[in-house]
Amino acid sequence: MLFRASAKTVAVMVLDGSLFLHLAEQFVHVHGHRPSPSEARSWERSIPALTNALIEAHLDDVEVLIEYALPLNSKRADAVLAGLHPTTGEPSYVVVELKQWSQAMPDEEDPELCQVDAYARPVLNPVEQVRRYCAYLVDFNGAVAEHRHRVSGVAYLHNATEFGTAGLRDIEADDTARMFTAETRGKFLDYLRSKLSTQEAGAEAADELLAGKTVPSRQLMAVAAQEVRDREQFVLLDEQQVAYRLVLNAVRKAKQSDHKEVVIVTGGPGTGKSVIALSLLGELYRQGISALHATGSQSFTKTMRRVAGARKREVQDLFKYFNSFMTVERNTLDVLICDEAHRIRETSANRYTPALNRTGRPQVDELIDVARVPVFLLDEHQVVRPGEMGTVDEIKAAASRKGLECQVVALDSQFRCGGSDAYLRWVVRLLGLEPGGPVDWEPDDRMQLRVAESPAEMQAFLEDRRAEGYGARMSAGYCWPWSPEPKPGEPLAPDVVIGEWAHPWNLRGDRSVSGAPPSALWATDPAGFGQIGCVYTAQGFEYDWSGVIIGPDIVWRDDRWIVDRTQSRDPAFTKSVPDADVDRLVRNAYKVLLTRGMVGTIVYSTDPETLAKLRRLMDVEQAMAVV
Repeated sequence: MLFRASAKTVAVMVLDGSLFLHLAEQFVHVHGHRPSPSEARSWERSIPALTNALIEAHLDDVEVLIEYALPLNSKRADAVLAGLHPTTGEPSYVVVELKQWSQAMPDEEDPELCQVDAYARPVLNPVEQVRRYCAYLVDFNGAVAEHRHRVSGVAYLHNATEFGTAGLRDIEADDTARMFTAETRGKFLDYLRSKLSTQEAGAEAADELLAGKTVPSRQLMAVAAQEVRDREQFVLLDEQQVAYRLVLNAVRKAKQSDHKEVVIVTGGPGTGKSVIALSLLGELYRQGISALHATGSQSFTKTMRRVAGARKREVQDLFKYFNSFMTVERNTLDVLICDEAHRIRETSANRYTPALNRTGRPQVDELIDVARVPVFLLDEHQVVRPGEMGTVDEIKAAASRKGLECQVVALDSQFRCGGSDAYLRWVVRLLGLEPGGPVDWEPDDRMQLRVAESPAEMQAFLEDRRAEGYGARMSAGYCWPWSPEPKPGEPLAPDVVIGEWAHPWNLRGDRSVSGAPPSALWATDPAGFGQIGCVYTAQGFEYDWSGVIIGPDIVWRDDRWIVDRTQSRDPAFTKSVPDADVDRLVRNAYKVLLTRGMVGTIVYSTDPETLAKLRRLMDVEQAMAVV
């Protein structure tokens, strides 16, 4: 939230211009960069329209929460109005989405989407957008979790006419999500008065909402079975829902008119790519449409088979690998959902591939050919192994060679790392994946970041968090040898040795040994806390608290990072891999490790100079007081 005050106070600040200066300053503090010109303009044009309506409706004492951040998510509602219900006297909240659009038309193929001249592709209908914001708020804020009726939503298109937005309101199903235009401003005032009392102040109701305990995010694996077999467990927001709808629309076109189309969904860690993939698979599975989920990750695929397909073989069979389609005929499937598509390789052939199948055919061609609607979900900055080549350009080029349409949807909001955009930017700046160099960490109320003075201190801190009911894992750069797995009953070799502290790596095999879970389940089985994970077992997963050990393969010297490939034990870094590629892949690997946490990250470096740099980037007192 950027600002909170009564409607009359906001109105006064709008008039003297101080509100927009305050919002810009607070935006920089919260997000680490200045608001875009378009965002600043939207404040200047839309907030006055809202406050004028509130004052005219005699709702002067309603509390206005501007740019209210949804829990565990980087999405922000333009405003939340807090007050008391005029009839029941209970707290009442109205989520407001403000649009400057002068006109918008429903998408011809899908009423949940709409076409706006300013955008090249469909966007979510604002009624559906605010409905989903309300549902998400109820799902994740304890203050309203048991009082769904206290939350309603409204889209206010204050520049639009009824003619210019004809049809958008057709998806209004009830009173919880409504839309109003400039022509229906009187009805908008009536609606606000029906939800918020003109006689009572809203400050206490706002306090209650802001103090509501955040319900922990439903982790992907914990609800996989219900998602695939039963119903949608996640609320998809904005561009997530757009991506979901575009795929379903492409499937419908494919079935109606022998149509084939490629859809690419891009986004950073935690933007919901795997949630979209699972939601799509669940919906297609329920409709009886032939669809498969594929990844290049053994850990992810095996975990999905175990969790989503528990005790049901046909569900297990929905999860495949990228190299499973070498000999499958074209368009055998309606849909192939390629999750973690940045892990696509040049070809599917490996040392076990029969000579007959070693055709040199690109793996991306196999994945496109096998389905009428191939869907690729990827993050180009999560390429961590030589030979991985899943990029938007590669997939678009492959589609173009086949004369196929290709739609690209970019996911901007993220749900990992507590929904903290500031933390993700801190990580990419820290690792030099964006220009400008590392910056000081400014704590926010979304993500916790700490530095440990030793691995033992990290372990103790995470054990305390586990005692509080949080999940936790420790991971490290691939800088220590990895012993063969012991025989059943024998202890795991403590390969990760730092001074007197030593722990084993996670298992590499498919069976449990000495109480440690198989490799594919390290991130999801509570017993995984006893071993140190690497990037290949952590990638694609999330846990509440992440402990990351930065090894000697990347150290801070003077004013920059030095990547020392001689310190890496990753067998993928053969002599044929150029130094520049190793440098990029090592940085990407640590980005993956540092972005697994949902609640917080605690980091330690084996190099004293690097550890000192981390201390300086964080608040010194906070960094030293890891309790």
